[in-house]
Amino acid sequence: YGDHRDLHSFPTRRSSDLMQEVRELVESAKEAQRELARMDQAQVDRIVRSIADAGVRNAKRLAQMAQEDTGFGVVSDKVVKNVFASRGVYEHIKDMKTIGEIERDDAKGLRKIAVPVGVIAGLIPSTNPTSTAFYKSEIAIKSGNAIVFSPHPTALRAIMETVKVIRQAIAEAGANENLVSCISIPTMEAPSTLMHHRDIALILATGGSAMVKAAYSSGTPAIGVGPGNGPAYLEKTCDLPLAVKRIMDSETFDNGTICASEQSIICDEDMAEAVQAEMERQGAYFLDEQEREQLGRFILRANGTMNPEIVGKSVKTIASLAHLDKVPADARVLVAKETGVGRGHPYSNEKLGPIMGFYTGKDYIDVCEKVCTILYYEGAGHTFSMHTKDDKMVDYFAKRVPASRIMVNTPSALGGIGATTNLQPALTLGCGAVGGSATSENVGPLQLLNYRYVAYGQRELEDIKAQIPDCTDGVCKETMDLSEIDVDEIVKSVISRLRNY
Repeated sequence: YGDHRDLHSFPTRRSSDLMQEVRELVESAKEAQRELARMDQAQVDRIVRSIADAGVRNAKRLAQMAQEDTGFGVVSDKVVKNVFASRGVYEHIKDMKTIGEIERDDAKGLRKIAVPVGVIAGLIPSTNPTSTAFYKSEIAIKSGNAIVFSPHPTALRAIMETVKVIRQAIAEAGANENLVSCISIPTMEAPSTLMHHRDIALILATGGSAMVKAAYSSGTPAIGVGPGNGPAYLEKTCDLPLAVKRIMDSETFDNGTICASEQSIICDEDMAEAVQAEMERQGAYFLDEQEREQLGRFILRANGTMNPEIVGKSVKTIASLAHLDKVPADARVLVAKETGVGRGHPYSNEKLGPIMGFYTGKDYIDVCEKVCTILYYEGAGHTFSMHTKDDKMVDYFAKRVPASRIMVNTPSALGGIGATTNLQPALTLGCGAVGGSATSENVGPLQLLNYRYVAYGQRELEDIKAQIPDCTDGVCKETMDLSEIDVDEIVKSVISRLRNY
C-alpha cells in the first residue's frame, strides 16, 4: 500500500463479513454507474466540480486527520496536496470531452466514442490517503465510472471521512453517492477480495511493489505503478543555489512522501565540493562514515525491505530513532555519500523520507550510466530530474534514462505530479513497460476509458486490388507512375553533374 508494512500486522475480521460488504459495495456502485452513463457531459462535469469544491473546503481538516492517523508528513503540505488533488486536478480535466462522441472526422469517415469501463477498484496508500481519494474519485467520475476504494488500514479514519465528504458532494450535485464508496473492514484480504470481484472492470493501484504486482496478477485489467527512486543530476551549467533550493524544497515537502521526490543527488566529481557546500548552506546534514553505516542499518530491514519507521518522518525523528546524536536540530535533509547500487547500499533504495544518497561521476557520460544503474535497480520507468541550462544535456539523458518523466529545473516531487509542470496532475504515475506498468502516463480520465470506433467504408475490394503491384513473374514489382516524375529537374541535375567533371 505504500508504507511497506507486513500485511499480517493489520487487523483481521471474518472473511465472510468482508465478502458481504464488497458484494454490496460493488453492486451499489454498478447501479450508480448505470445512472451516470445516462448523463451528458455537463451533468458529469457538475459532479466533478462539486467534489473539487468539497476538497478545497475540507483540505485542512482532512490533512490533519491523515497526519494524525499515519504519523507521516507535514499537515500544511498535506493541505497543499488535498487542494492540488481536488481543485488542481479539476482545472486540468474540466474541459476534456469524456462522454459520448469525443472525436469526429467526416472526411475520413471516423467517429470516436468514449465508453466507461464500469466499476473501478481503487487502492489507497497511507502516504497520500486523502489526496489520493479526491484525485481518483474525480478522474473516475469524469470518465463515467464508479469507484470502490480499498483503504490502507493505518489511514482508515481519514480515508473514510474523505469518502464521506466526496459522497455528500456527489449527492449535492444531484447524483448517486454510491459512485464513490469504501470498504470499512480493512483486513489483509480486502484488496484481493475487491480486485477479484467479477464486476470490477479495472484496478487503479497506487502503493508498494507487492500490491501493484498483486493487482497485475489478479486477472482483472489493472493500471499500477512501481516505486520511485529518482536521482537528481546537478549538471555543470545549472544555477547551483537555485537547483539545490528546488531539490531541498522537493525532498522536504510532506517529508518526502511523494514517490517522484529525489532519492539521490549526483554530480560531476569536480563539482562535488561546491554542491556539498551549497547543500549544507541550505540545511543538509552530511553524515560521517560512522553515521552513514549506523543510519544505513536502520533504513533497511534484514530482508532488504525499507523500514517503515522512516517513511514520512522528519529529520529530527529519524535521527532520534537511529540514535544519531550529532545531527543539528535545524537540519532539513540527511545526506550520505554512496558509491554503489543494490543490496548492501541502502542509500540506493527509495526511502520516502528526507534522506538522500550522494553520488559523483567522472563526467556526464559516467553520470548517465550511474543514473541508469540506479533506476534499473529500483524505480525503472518512474522519474529522473536534472538541473541544467544546456538543452543538449537534456536531449542526451532523455534518450537514455529509463524514466517516463524527465524533470528539468523543477522540484521533482511537485513536477512529477504536474504541480510545477504542465503534466497531467496525478498521484498515480505510470512507469511504462520498463517499470512493469500498463502505461507511462500520469494517469487521468483518458486512461480510464475504452474507445468505440465507428468507421464508414471508403474503398471497395476492387480499389485495393488495383493497388497491388504486378507479380506475374513471381516477383512483385511496383509500377512507376511517370506522371509524378519531374523530367526537367532530372535533366538539370545530370547536366550539372557533367559540368563538374
